[in-house]
Amino acid sequence: MPITRTALIVRTFKSNKTSAVGLILSILIVIIALIAPWVSPYDPIAQDMKIQHAPPSFEHPFGTDSYGRDQFSRILWGSRVSLVVGTLSVLFAMAAGIPLGMIGGYKGGKTDNLILRFIDMFMSFPIVILGLLVLAIMGPGLIKIVIAIAAAITPRIARLARGSTLAIKGKEFIEAARAIGQNHLKIMFIHILPNILGDLLVMGTLWIATAIIVEASLSFIGLGVRPPTPSWGAMIREGLDQLTNAPWLSFFPGLAIFLSVFSFNLIADGLRDISDPKLRG
Repeated sequence: MPITRTALIVRTFKSNKTSAVGLILSILIVIIALIAPWVSPYDPIAQDMKIQHAPPSFEHPFGTDSYGRDQFSRILWGSRVSLVVGTLSVLFAMAAGIPLGMIGGYKGGKTDNLILRFIDMFMSFPIVILGLLVLAIMGPGLIKIVIAIAAAITPRIARLARGSTLAIKGKEFIEAARAIGQNHLKIMFIHILPNILGDLLVMGTLWIATAIIVEASLSFIGLGVRPPTPSWGAMIREGLDQLTNAPWLSFFPGLAIFLSVFSFNLIADGLRDISDPKLRG
C-alpha cells in the first residue's frame, strides 16, 4: 500500500528527533507571537523610570531596560516582528523568484542569459548590504523591511529554481508533455514546479531563518521598525551600553533570535529528508 504524503511527513519527523524538536519549538514561537497581546504581563512600551535596569525577578522574569520597560513583554511582542518579516519576505521572494528562475531555466538562450545576468548583478551584493540600500532609499518601517529583505532573497531563490528546472526539463515525462501538445506555461507549473518544490521549500525554510537574522541586524543599526515598537535586534543594541551592568538586556533577545533561527534550521533538515528519497529511511 503506497504511503501518503501526510504519513510520510509524520514518519519523517518521528524518526528525525532533532527536526521534531525544531517543529515543536517553532510552533511554540508562532503561538507566543499570536497570543502575545493576551499573555504579555505588561504593556511593552510602558515606561517606569523607578525600576530601570531591574534584574530578573519573579515580577519581571527578564528584568527591565533603561526606560523601566518589562523585557519579557517586549520579547513576546518582538516575536511578532521577527516572524512577520521572516515569513512575508520569503513568501514574496518565492513568489517573484520561482517564476523568474523557472522561465530562465526552461526557455534557455537569450532569455536565460538575460535573467542570469540580472540574478548575478543582485547576488553580488550581500543580503544585509542590499537591504541597507533599499532602506536608505525607502526609509525604515515594517513593510519596507519586508520589501528590502525580499528584494535581497529573490535572486537567490531564482537561481535555485533555475538550476532545478534545468535538471528536470530534459526528463522523459517533460518530453511526453511536449509531444502531446501541452503549452509551455502548463508544463512549467503543472509538471516541473511540483517536482522542484521540495528543494525550494527546504531552502525557503532556511531563508526564513536568514531573514530573521537580517531583520535583527537592520534593527540593530537603527533601520528596523520605528521605536518604541519592540524588535529583538534593537533590544540587543539598547543593551550594549549596559552589557557589564545589565547583561540580561542583550542576552534574552539574543537567545530569542538563536532559538528561532535554530528551530527553522531543524525544520529544514526534516523537510530535506521528506523531499529526498535517499534520506527517507
